[in-house]
Amino acid sequence: MRAITVQDRDAGPGGMSLTERPYPHASENDVIVRVCAAGFTPGELEWPGTWADRAGRDRTPSVPGHELSGVVAELGYGTTGLTVGQRVFGLADWTRDGSLAEFSAVEARNLAPLPAGIDHTVGAALPISGLTAWQALFDHARLEAGQTVLIHGAAGGVGSIAVQLAHQAGATVIGTGRAAGRDVVLDLGADSFLDLQTDRLEDAGEVDVVLDVLGGEILDRSASLVRAGGTLVTIAGPPTVKPRDGRAVFFVVEADRARLADLAQRVRDGRLRVLVGSVHPLADAPAAFAPGQHNRGKTIIRID
Repeated sequence: MRAITVQDRDAGPGGMSLTERPYPHASENDVIVRVCAAGFTPGELEWPGTWADRAGRDRTPSVPGHELSGVVAELGYGTTGLTVGQRVFGLADWTRDGSLAEFSAVEARNLAPLPAGIDHTVGAALPISGLTAWQALFDHARLEAGQTVLIHGAAGGVGSIAVQLAHQAGATVIGTGRAAGRDVVLDLGADSFLDLQTDRLEDAGEVDVVLDVLGGEILDRSASLVRAGGTLVTIAGPPTVKPRDGRAVFFVVEADRARLADLAQRVRDGRLRVLVGSVHPLADAPAAFAPGQHNRGKTIIRID
């Protein structure tokens, strides 16, 4: 099969290439997915799991990408709940070959059925962004109706879904980002927008929740905005500056079949929009990884 592989952890996207790889083996409780569309996280080449398996053994050359949408091609021994030929979407394992390939072996529990009417491109854009937004807002920050949430990167993959979920939950939503994303963010349900290049972040005032995907100086400055009892939650890295009278949470998204199914139903019902950015063929995946290519929505690699 064709796949994108990486061999040198120091080479970055320039070390990625389209190669021939063996068809994956279906272990117990695995599913082999014929991948139709795949997503990736720009910084994943820096993750330990990109280069080692669960036991810490080197696994280069490895296949990146951890979001996929496709069709079940094969079931491993003992796998239940899914059938050959079924449309599915979900998360490829962090420490195994990923989704930038024509076929991918995935634990069945990490996949959910993809409803008819949802394109595979949308299906591949939903897993990490959707689960991250939900877990940040409701599992970690415990956002409630009537509270105020500040969402950084509100026009991006995670942020755009978080804006919609928070708005629908009855929260007041402040989105941040670049000026080009203002209209999109407001259209998704944000009550106001801050341009991080021209507006003062501190003008947002006190909020109950900050959802950060940017890290660095923005993360540090956001801590002072969290009112007493509030939560700063981030996926960028452990915070070095914490709210004076609140909580600071750093987390890594976890697979959740039931929540994936719920998010997909929201998309199908028209209650949730998934912003898809640029779409590239598999051969162009290395260029899609390059810095500066990721602004609005989720970049997707179309395999079929």
